[in-house]
Amino acid sequence: MFDPLNLQVFANHTRAAAENMAYTLQRTAHSAFVKETEDFTVMLINRNGDTFGVPMGLGATWYPGLTYTRAIDMVADYKPGDVAFTNDPYSCFVATHAPDTHLWKPVFYEGEIIAWTGGHIHNTDMGGAVPASLSRALTEIHQEGIRFPPMKLVNGGVFDEDILKIMTTNVRKPDLNIGDIKALVGALNTGERKILAMVEKFGKEAFLEGAEVLLDHAEAQARDILRSMPDGTYVFVDYADEDSVEANPCRLKLTMTIKGDEAILDFTGSDPQLGSSLNVPSGGDPRHTMLLVGVYYVLYTINPKILLNTGLTRPFTCIAPQGSVLNPISPAAVGMRSLTCARLRSVIFGAFCQAVPERLPAAPAGNNCIVNVMTTDERGRTVIAAVNPVVGGGGGMPHRDGTNGSGADAAYLKNTPIEITETEVPIEFVKYGLAKDSGGAGRWRGGLATEMAFRVFSPGSRITARNRDRSFFRPWGLLGGKAAGLSDMVLNPGRDDYRRLGNIDTAILQPGDVLEIRSAGGGGRGNPLEREVWRVVRDVERGYVSAEAAERDYAVVIRDGVADEKATESLRASRSASTGHFHYGPEREGYEAQWTPAAYDLLTDILAGLPIHWRFFTKTEIFRRMKGRVGPEGVSAALADVRARFREMPEPAIEVKEAAE
Repeated sequence: MFDPLNLQVFANHTRAAAENMAYTLQRTAHSAFVKETEDFTVMLINRNGDTFGVPMGLGATWYPGLTYTRAIDMVADYKPGDVAFTNDPYSCFVATHAPDTHLWKPVFYEGEIIAWTGGHIHNTDMGGAVPASLSRALTEIHQEGIRFPPMKLVNGGVFDEDILKIMTTNVRKPDLNIGDIKALVGALNTGERKILAMVEKFGKEAFLEGAEVLLDHAEAQARDILRSMPDGTYVFVDYADEDSVEANPCRLKLTMTIKGDEAILDFTGSDPQLGSSLNVPSGGDPRHTMLLVGVYYVLYTINPKILLNTGLTRPFTCIAPQGSVLNPISPAAVGMRSLTCARLRSVIFGAFCQAVPERLPAAPAGNNCIVNVMTTDERGRTVIAAVNPVVGGGGGMPHRDGTNGSGADAAYLKNTPIEITETEVPIEFVKYGLAKDSGGAGRWRGGLATEMAFRVFSPGSRITARNRDRSFFRPWGLLGGKAAGLSDMVLNPGRDDYRRLGNIDTAILQPGDVLEIRSAGGGGRGNPLEREVWRVVRDVERGYVSAEAAERDYAVVIRDGVADEKATESLRASRSASTGHFHYGPEREGYEAQWTPAAYDLLTDILAGLPIHWRFFTKTEIFRRMKGRVGPEGVSAALADVRARFREMPEPAIEVKEAAE
């Protein structure tokens, strides 16, 4: 039945059904984070638990490859009208931090489950140690809010009031949670009606076949893209600024092997599971959707007509060793996994940029700071709300500049209009716009960062600014392009009590305090000296680039708003073109002069030879003793000091001297 034309018709129906679900959710949600920022998903799921239809215009773009199979199997005796849910990251690895509440509903036809509708909302708060439940400072899952393993939330169309009471007792803004959950149930009901309408239109057997053919077609599209790439092994490394309060970098390493129409993504060499909440709970699933988000972005960049569903995951196999930052074991904290996922995407982009550099952009900002405020209004009521995502720029593209203030990391997170935020939250915005000189220089300039500042009025206003990163390691430039500007967060800029806050993600503000946050920019692509002079002049006119940066980075001399052609020609002639596939910036270059690849290889072997609960501790202790030491010899000497101090430490299952040699 499904020739290419009919398949496209069926695909259009599934997309329309999913978008109807999304609109239902968006228009009935209670929290700004769902109805404005759109941190939610909805999807159509086949009877095996695989996603076969998602919306294209609304909601998060991380989950087209999500499978609900494990979650579905953990609940028994489904009946019409039932809805199950979970927010527990360790039960079935569908939810990946506690604020994400996933729901799924069986769709019955003639007494048989023929499909499911599902989706998630990001709850404003799920209780726990801090408002909004998320902070890198948290050290175990129990601090991150109340968790529910997979269970029925709705029985035969009736909500389980006991579950709702438990939830509302433990969260800070229960009305927002319950309102958003009921909005998602309404969206699942919409999806159920749309699926049944499709069954009536196409017939039951054709519907079931169509859901499978869509997955097969997406798989074939992904394999076609892989076949167009050269076979080979591509290695890339990137860092998150801080692994914990110790402020050591968190390293992610990818060895990607492409062979024909398949690819293996081996994350061996990435850090052990951390003592902070940056861990990504994948359960070791070789096709976990969180590990493959960067892959979806690459595939869609190369083929914007590709179908988004679980079929895309089939050509890929991920290796994430147990006890690593990408496959932690309970009770490791996981609330800030989205920060690590941003770095994970950068690692995947970097690997693919070696395979097909002519087809892909430079690094996006790699951070998407989401700001929550808990304060008190003039009536004495507690208000907690997500204020706005502060998203960075996109990397320079093969044929155009990177997108300003909306990079690949979180472009789906929509701006919340200032007027709405100031109506709902007693704060005052004093700045919101693009940051000058923040995009990486290149033939194609990196997108500009976003900067935002607001004033609070009440004592003890608590701010959570999660996913703060890229204040040390810059988004990298590609093919001669330069790395982008760094992120920053400061208290009371321009005042005597000015203070830089770095990457901390919680702060307490007092009346009159101003918090200013800037994201990172996107990396530049191509030689900046090849950028047309008129483009540089236009960037200066628009306030994107300062005249000083135009001369420094592009060798374009501007006087009184006009390019001095003679001076520009002379200056460009005196400059040499950038070399190297990637440009990381001086911070990373300086760091890797000490922590060489060989040093990290040895550290990886040492940690892998220890019990899981010793690994992060040992990493931290080695880092403390690396001052003045370099390379694998330095690591060996530091380890000897650690073993001398902690004689209880198990013997690593590696001959350190031989490894160092």
